Amino acid sequence: MLKAIQILGGCCSSGFVSHRWKPHTGSGFPFVSISAKPLSSSLRRLPSNSTLLVMSSARLSSRFGAFRSRAGHSESNPVGASSSSSSSSVAVQASGSVLKINFCQWCGGPTKHEIPEGEEKIRAICTVCGKITYQNPKMVVGCLIEHDNKVLLCKRKIQPSYGLWTLPAGYMEIGESAAEGAIRETWEEATAEVEIVSPFAQLDIPRIGQTYIIFLAKLKKPHFAPGPESSECQLFALDDVPFNSLAFSSMLVTLNLYVEDVKAGKFKFHYGTINKRPGTSPSDINAFTLDDHLQS
Repeated sequence: MLKAIQILGGCCSSGFVSHRWKPHTGSGFPFVSISAKPLSSSLRRLPSNSTLLVMSSARLSSRFGAFRSRAGHSESNPVGASSSSSSSSVAVQASGSVLKINFCQWCGGPTKHEIPEGEEKIRAICTVCGKITYQNPKMVVGCLIEHDNKVLLCKRKIQPSYGLWTLPAGYMEIGESAAEGAIRETWEEATAEVEIVSPFAQLDIPRIGQTYIIFLAKLKKPHFAPGPESSECQLFALDDVPFNSLAFSSMLVTLNLYVEDVKAGKFKFHYGTINKRPGTSPSDINAFTLDDHLQS
């Protein structure tokens, strides 16, 4: 984690140009690949009714998608959104983007939900031991792998978004850096050995409490095959990327940003906030805006 933060910090220190994206009905289809090699610059057109955003200075048209997270959690299944109790005596219920924790994870005692002294948000406070449970965003890490001017995608073999395409990505584990997690996830989903080239994007999704870090990467060996959570793995040329069959909004965003960088002939580091539209289905990968887009 520290390693990844230091890397990303280095990118940010060079200075960002800030833009706010606005609805745009134009077309254009970029996509992300993890390599420094340029891909074909030809782009796909998007359905006219899809939600598009454009960066005022770069005219970046986009349709975005969010990628998979480990243990079946994703944009379509917010982290920990379960109502079942566990052996650690913690029971949770989904409540928007925040979970209602009914029992203490330390002693199992019932909790009350109040604003602790000196704080501003309601927390779960144990009525027995007095400990406070804090909920923090989950980090999802993955790789955008380019090989022979193509991008490696995996077709999901698990829910959510079964049968849809994504970059290899998932939850970062305790004890590993973001880069190490991205390499591990790529091996688990595509049995591919990769080398990180550079960080490419950080995308926050506050509504579901997730942050995505995607790295550009390259194959160490030209070998890959579906892992246990994938039914297929395939290299796609830019014109053939299945943009209408992507699993998540974060993937759609990442791939579009990548295509724009390919067209510009230079890869940048991107930061942005994906705000899902209230009242829309979590599985609608086009129902969002990309706000506060920064690039360096």
